[in-house]
Amino acid sequence: MARYGFPDGHPFGPDRHAAFMREFELRGLRQRVRMLDPVQATRDDLELFHTPAHVELVRERSVTGGAPLDGGDTPSYRGVYEAAACVVGASLAATEWIMAAPARRAFVPIAGLHHAARDRAAGFCVFNDCGVVIEALRRRFGIQRVAYVDIDAHHGDGVYYAFESDPDLIVADIHECGHSLYPGTGHADETGRHEAQGTKLNLPLDAGAGDAEFAQVWEQALHHVARFEPEFVLLQCGADSIAGDPLTHLQLSTGAHARAAADLVRLADRLGHGRVLAVGGGGYDRRNLSQAWCDVLSALIEPDSAPPL
Repeated sequence: MARYGFPDGHPFGPDRHAAFMREFELRGLRQRVRMLDPVQATRDDLELFHTPAHVELVRERSVTGGAPLDGGDTPSYRGVYEAAACVVGASLAATEWIMAAPARRAFVPIAGLHHAARDRAAGFCVFNDCGVVIEALRRRFGIQRVAYVDIDAHHGDGVYYAFESDPDLIVADIHECGHSLYPGTGHADETGRHEAQGTKLNLPLDAGAGDAEFAQVWEQALHHVARFEPEFVLLQCGADSIAGDPLTHLQLSTGAHARAAADLVRLADRLGHGRVLAVGGGGYDRRNLSQAWCDVLSALIEPDSAPPL
């Protein structure tokens, strides 16, 4: 999984996975979970969401490296195709386990690459594993209504706009206001288009917002998701919304992430299926991401352990 990380001091470096694993081991979480080996997604998997032209471009750039895959934020490097396909494969493998019921919940740390669009890379995201999972749930598992909940500091634009007119993808996205942060989208009046009007909820927070502001909008987000009774819950729990991240301006504690995971587990259980897949997302302060992701994982294992905000 750590192979998906960019070189030369890039904020999304390959050391993010090691930072998580150190905390994971220190907390004794290995003894409380079943660990799966990552697998590489096939082209058929990737093309559930992405255009063949985009998949081919990444494959070509992966041979030589060097040229960026977008305007400059997302470099290519030798092996980037295989590394990015491994992230997608891991999220798909976790989804398959949940749907086959050996597990009801799963966590994938180096995943949640929510900026990539169907036809292009963007914002450190080569392929969009969230989009692939949503399409796989529909086409391979017969799941229609999926809830996508995103608490990364950046708006999940790659997911939102791909499904903006889809009434069966329920979105609740809490993020820093687009006036102060990339990608500049996710305004409160973006609530879906056509038949999907009202199924999407964007809840932008002002720069500097902390746990109190998050708690207020979280109740709104949770109510929005619950009233649509989704058959599967996908949580993008980016740790860049935590105080001290070098790229963003929110001031959350890791308790916000634990609370979100715990509440979604309880919701999924009340709905009778218990299906929750959490993916790591952003986070560029290594201590923050290791703490937040382990708090999320702990809440998936034992939701009642999550402290109140």
